[in-house]
Amino acid sequence: MTKHRIYGMSVASVYPLYVAKVEKKGRKKAEVDEIMRWLTGYSQKQLDAALEKKTDFETFFAKAPKPNPSRSLITGVVCGVRVENIEEPVMREIRYLDKLVDELAKGKAMEKILRS
Repeated sequence: MTKHRIYGMSVASVYPLYVAKVEKKGRKKAEVDEIMRWLTGYSQKQLDAALEKKTDFETFFAKAPKPNPSRSLITGVVCGVRVENIEEPVMREIRYLDKLVDELAKGKAMEKILRS
């Protein structure tokens, strides 16, 4: 099976799109960072380093220091696909991130986004 091309894309290439999406709705870049840290367990310093090194999505999630166990509570539809039904682990992680950014852009409270 061939890998989806997004696996080889750098997180840094998509990150500005996440930030632009939420800022357009009055949210902040720091909130995107918080979501990414919550999901992966990266510190801010580690996240900044991964973005600077242009780490690809596959490596970004494979090297995540402490993936949040509550990420399995993320459900819903992203790009017409239910995230909880995605079997491929890397794609599921990418879609979790997409879903959280969507929720942030829609104005959802941070404690609900982070499944607190």
